[in-house]
Amino acid sequence: MTSKINPEASTPAAAPAAPKNSKRKRALGIVALLVIVGAIAWLAYYLMYARWHQDTDDAYVQGNVVAIVPQTSGTVISIDADDGMKVEAGQTLVHLDANDAQVAYDQSVANLAGTVRQVRGFYSSVDAGQSDLRAREVAVAQARADVARRSGLVASGAVSSEELAHARDVLASAEAALGSSRGNLSRSRALVDATTLSKQPQVQVAASQLRQAYLNLQRSAIVAPVSGYVAKRQVQLGQRVQPGTTLMTIVPLEQVWVEANFKETQLGHMRIGQPVEVHSDLYGSDVEYNGKIAALGLGTGSSFSLLPAQNASGNWIKIVQRVPVRIELDPKQLAEHPLRLGLSMSVDVTVRDQAGPSLALARKDVKPILATLAYQRQLADADALIARIIESNLPASARN
Repeated sequence: MTSKINPEASTPAAAPAAPKNSKRKRALGIVALLVIVGAIAWLAYYLMYARWHQDTDDAYVQGNVVAIVPQTSGTVISIDADDGMKVEAGQTLVHLDANDAQVAYDQSVANLAGTVRQVRGFYSSVDAGQSDLRAREVAVAQARADVARRSGLVASGAVSSEELAHARDVLASAEAALGSSRGNLSRSRALVDATTLSKQPQVQVAASQLRQAYLNLQRSAIVAPVSGYVAKRQVQLGQRVQPGTTLMTIVPLEQVWVEANFKETQLGHMRIGQPVEVHSDLYGSDVEYNGKIAALGLGTGSSFSLLPAQNASGNWIKIVQRVPVRIELDPKQLAEHPLRLGLSMSVDVTVRDQAGPSLALARKDVKPILATLAYQRQLADADALIARIIESNLPASARN
């Protein structure tokens, strides 16, 4: 028995395959379209933004840490500042026992006053020596006249030879006294010639001793060289300190900067002066700091470490090195949102403008980068004190 196959009966069974293939092609087309759009978007992002930016999270806040050290030895009798306190430049932080310094200071004051009076005697000796020299010159002139007069009368017998010899002895004695007077005057003049009383060497030595004693007395009060916040106080009451001992530190938070460690592959287009966007983990994305590159590091961190890496060994693995980049921040933004040393930062450098140098240029000005005037007042006060002591030990006529 032969069965016949009806072609029309098999057609409905194959019909559902067409919609499935159509859906699959549509899905693949959508995916391909999304991939193409994503690739175009990423390419546009890279060409317009990403290639002009270098970022890193390996960045931390750095700043100046000013160590407070005594300039003279002594025992701590009071501490006037503690951790976290705000201090101003010139403010006293620690007091040392000043009894020994006070005694030395009093001795130096008396020594300077005595030296001034002694040097006044030198000037008086010159005046007295000049008067004595004139008197000796008159005596010699008289003695020479007597010898000349008697020498003419010896032949006539009016004057004896003995009297002439006596006159000659008087002349010799007067000439010897004149020579001695000239020598004494020269010695007196050598002490005061070409100088004033305040510039006389002995007075200057005594003044220097007083200046040192005054500074030692003032240095018993240890002052802050800069304004900032106290950190790491180590000094204790009653402690015997020596010059160079760190008592505490001061951190001027308005002078902090960011040190960002970029990979060596990121440094190719970085230049000094390029703008930087900085965010702190302390404030998050709500606060943005505007900065600029101040300097590019001159070596990797491993090069300046205590034990530099030694890669001339048999086993070696290449590791991408990082180079520190110093970033200056806007002082106004720092005042509004202060930072602390060591905080983590996120840094994004815009490298589009590459007109700046990669290495710092030589400075044309000679001004110091950092300076303090906290100690100049001490020396100025010492000089004023010396001037007053010298003036008070001058005669009344000289003071007027």
